[in-house]
Amino acid sequence: MRPYSAAMDSQQPIFSLTGRVLFLSTQAAVISAQLQGGDFDLTSAGPLRDDISTDEITPVPILTHYDDQLGRYPYTGFSIQGQRPIGVDAVRQGGFSVVVAGSRYGKGSSREHSPAAEKLAGIKLVIAESFERIYRQNADNIGLFTSTDFSLVERLQRGEPVYVEELLEGRDRLAAAILKAGGLLRFGRTQMRSIQRAAPSAARPRTLFEKIVARHSLSTGFSGEDGKAGAGVFVRADWRFIHEYYTAMCSHMLHAEFGRPLQLYEPESIVVFEDHSSYVASSPAHVRAGLVPNVIAMCEAQRRFVAEYGLRSHRTLTDAEAALDDGSNQAGISHAMMTEHYALPGQLVAGTDSHTPHSGALGCVAFGVGTTDMANAFITGALRLTAPETLRVELRGPLAAGITAKDIVLHLLALPAIRRGEGIGKVFEFTGDAVAGLSIDERATLTNMTAELGGLTGIVAPDEETVRFLRERRGLDFVIEPWMRSDPDAAYCTTLALDCAALTPMVAAPGDPGNGMPLRDIQERVKVDIAYGGSCTAGKREDFDHYYAVLSWAAERGLRVPSGVQLYLQYGTTAVRDYCVSKGYDKVFDQVGARMLQPSCGACANCGPGSSSSAGQVTVSAINRNFPGRSGPGSVWLASPPTVAASALAGELVSFEELRQRVEA
Repeated sequence: MRPYSAAMDSQQPIFSLTGRVLFLSTQAAVISAQLQGGDFDLTSAGPLRDDISTDEITPVPILTHYDDQLGRYPYTGFSIQGQRPIGVDAVRQGGFSVVVAGSRYGKGSSREHSPAAEKLAGIKLVIAESFERIYRQNADNIGLFTSTDFSLVERLQRGEPVYVEELLEGRDRLAAAILKAGGLLRFGRTQMRSIQRAAPSAARPRTLFEKIVARHSLSTGFSGEDGKAGAGVFVRADWRFIHEYYTAMCSHMLHAEFGRPLQLYEPESIVVFEDHSSYVASSPAHVRAGLVPNVIAMCEAQRRFVAEYGLRSHRTLTDAEAALDDGSNQAGISHAMMTEHYALPGQLVAGTDSHTPHSGALGCVAFGVGTTDMANAFITGALRLTAPETLRVELRGPLAAGITAKDIVLHLLALPAIRRGEGIGKVFEFTGDAVAGLSIDERATLTNMTAELGGLTGIVAPDEETVRFLRERRGLDFVIEPWMRSDPDAAYCTTLALDCAALTPMVAAPGDPGNGMPLRDIQERVKVDIAYGGSCTAGKREDFDHYYAVLSWAAERGLRVPSGVQLYLQYGTTAVRDYCVSKGYDKVFDQVGARMLQPSCGACANCGPGSSSSAGQVTVSAINRNFPGRSGPGSVWLASPPTVAASALAGELVSFEELRQRVEA
């Protein structure tokens, strides 16, 4: 299928510039001058900011809004030169209709609130050197145009009209059709009333990802049913899941578009989670901004939706609720729960969280989507996907002692090719003898953090370790089918090879997960105020095995977390909590002074204890991303679970091996 071409339509102007252009510059003074009425061009605006995350476009506390109020808040988390120059209502009051930025725009969370806030503030077009996959798809789905053509800027500032065909040039036919329809829901209503499985395509060597997608592909008049890279396709998911920061918005748009009651497609395959809000009443950001009532209302809206349509749901527990729990409650972070209870090899899973690829560790296709994608999937059962290329990551073993999957990912994130964005939208297929030696928990760290690598998803072919996990954790006797692997001559866009035996403990400096470096290279060690071990990435059983290994060693020597340092350990799921209690880990954690937290996303999403409360605080964290403001106003260093635990004991960044040498010398 060829890309959409200008010859496909008559020339019709999309818009002439009715507002101003906002250049997201690397200079705070340029931003402030624009907000005060000054106009710039590409040259005078100076270098543009790269790596603008959705956390900066719409910080987590803003996500409690899901209506026109969102238009007050775009870029309120935008950080430059230590400042956040864009305040509430600034974009609307400034009369901006075009935004211009650098590379990897919209990285991070799958939150559709970001393009929605931009559009509601009056933005019609975002121009950037490159876009993260989920952000751009979310923008398409709500009818917000995006482009990588910088020649449009000068033309718009001269008052020339810009034509719809120019904005769609090079996009796949499906993306073009969705944008022309005004968004995905309108497109789905007119074009997707009856869709069937796509007929098998001609046999060719395929990756495991391609095989799974082919088995789930749907036939429409706009999709590339062969699934070759770049084609827009629709697929049927085995599981669709959503959590409370999206459900109210999803319910709002569905009932507005289709009325009630809704006819949901296969509601038995929809799972709803409440996993971000357990500790919101003790979240500094939410309490300070007076947003706790908004979060409560958001959760209540989700519970009404669940009750109205009889959907399967899981709720995380506060400390008080956990004290009364009889052990029957199964709860936790949504994508971790999907791996523990639902996803299977060969299946296709979609969820409203950028870390949905977590389940790819089992050998399934799992990817994150935005609110409109999920709303459309609730009604039609179909999910939009731009068929990606696959990037092969060969991890050669053996893994060096003390090195975890988190160290591997932080090393990959720091590679120049990944930092340039060469992983954007790709599938990361993890192979090699080092991967074969990793547990499913550790493999899940790799696939989970393909979100930070820029990828659509990560995947590991199922093997005996997969079978063991499903048998021991879920009581399933799973049989791997012969097709559940990549063909020997399948095509890959490139291969990254890594000698894992040469790795040493890694950290990532504040601001971006790609700021990785070997810990040993930091000569003047950074003092830490907060150490946080938890999140989907680092709240699994094996992560807690790592915390325990360090902290039990400390307890045996009478060591505790020093005064002035706070150590938080947060379970990813209730199953992890119960495992730790059964092993006696909780007693050791208490002995060294750790504060234990019930399963929730918590500080990772600035939603609970472990977040910083002032700009001067320094956190060492096992979470997956450290964008400005992600876990409070302070700075966040990313590290592996053992490094986090060791640093908590030392009060500064240090590996477990270094700590042992200091104490036992």
